[in-house]
Amino acid sequence: MLLVYTHKITPRLNYIFKHYFVRILQIPVTFTTKVDEFVAHNGPKITYSKTPLGSEFFIRSHDLLFEQGINDIDINVLEWEDTPCFFAAGEASSIPFDIFAAGFYLISRYEEYLPHVQDVHERFPAEESIAVKNSFIERPVIDIWAYKFLILLKEKFPNYNYTDREFNLISTIDVDAAFAFKHKGLVRSLGGIINDVLHFRLINLWNRLLTILNFKKDPFDTFKELIGIKNEYNVKTLFFFLIGDYTTFDKNISSRNTNFKSLIKSVADYAKIGLHPSYFSIKNVETLKKEKLRLESVINTPVTFSRQHYLRMVIPETYQNLIDLDLLEDYSMGYAKVVGFRASTCTPFYFYDLDFEIQTPLKIYPFAFMDVALKNFMKLSNEESLNKILQLREEVKNVNGTFISLFHNETLSENDIWKGWSTIYKTTVILD
Repeated sequence: MLLVYTHKITPRLNYIFKHYFVRILQIPVTFTTKVDEFVAHNGPKITYSKTPLGSEFFIRSHDLLFEQGINDIDINVLEWEDTPCFFAAGEASSIPFDIFAAGFYLISRYEEYLPHVQDVHERFPAEESIAVKNSFIERPVIDIWAYKFLILLKEKFPNYNYTDREFNLISTIDVDAAFAFKHKGLVRSLGGIINDVLHFRLINLWNRLLTILNFKKDPFDTFKELIGIKNEYNVKTLFFFLIGDYTTFDKNISSRNTNFKSLIKSVADYAKIGLHPSYFSIKNVETLKKEKLRLESVINTPVTFSRQHYLRMVIPETYQNLIDLDLLEDYSMGYAKVVGFRASTCTPFYFYDLDFEIQTPLKIYPFAFMDVALKNFMKLSNEESLNKILQLREEVKNVNGTFISLFHNETLSENDIWKGWSTIYKTTVILD
């Protein structure tokens, strides 16, 4: 048990210390404001305050963990050996930065509460983030800081029995469109045919007709392949089904379609199913509730986790809505246009609501990359995409974190757009 002496125990301090010590370093932690209790403690202990009590392991604290609400904070990113860090702690501190205040700033998404210009989908733009501006978006710096801190902790307290966590990999699949051509109804199918003709997409027209007439498998129907990989290589795989009503941005099969329902049920026999809330549900909690109930009626089991369609979320409102509907986990923490770690950690964490200054029961699972970001926005080749994925995976393995990938079912279609991506998917999720 690690004991932390501090002049004031706050919800912020309790939250971020437990993320570092309990979730990352596997060290139980407790707190005290009593000097005599701290002195009497025989196990590992540190002081987190403005001044040390003596010659103990001391970290000079920034004010952030003792404040409430949102303030304009001056941040100067420097280097801690080979890793960017901020909130310099001064020479008296046993480590050169207050990694706890810095970690809280990043993981709470403090910067997303501050005034910012939203993108076209009303999202917080990646380029506005401190991680992108200072080129550490592709590194889980909170976890890296934790392990750098652990080295010094082991030097100070070598007799404590430290335990290592294990690297974990989760494959997540978004099902925005279960089928490319099939089961779309007469009106949508005729519209697709006419559109192909008007734009002289003759190959697409030919494939569409063969698929509709059951002479060819639908290219987006890759679920057997995904389940096969999951079962053969024991890959933890989660599927997120878009089951909202048809809109400009939500173009999945009708939720009333029996073939679509059968598909969801068949996938649910082998993998866990989550909700992919529709584009406009972000501003309508009743729509979100309707979609959750709709999915639950199909799989006959409670839906407990989700990922926002288009990664469209506004913090804290989106998370507050999920909590109100008893969702326990969310997998939306990442960017659509760049890869890396939006919250600067590869360790699942509980959402801290800065509006109410509390840790909530909603657990956030940050993903490392999305297939579309690599191909469509970063414009990487297949080889470059795979190298980037493996680089990110290695970053996570170095800190024994949780590596979460985001693919779509059509990514394995091997059509003209996604040629070669079946191999990329397998290489990503199958460990050596």
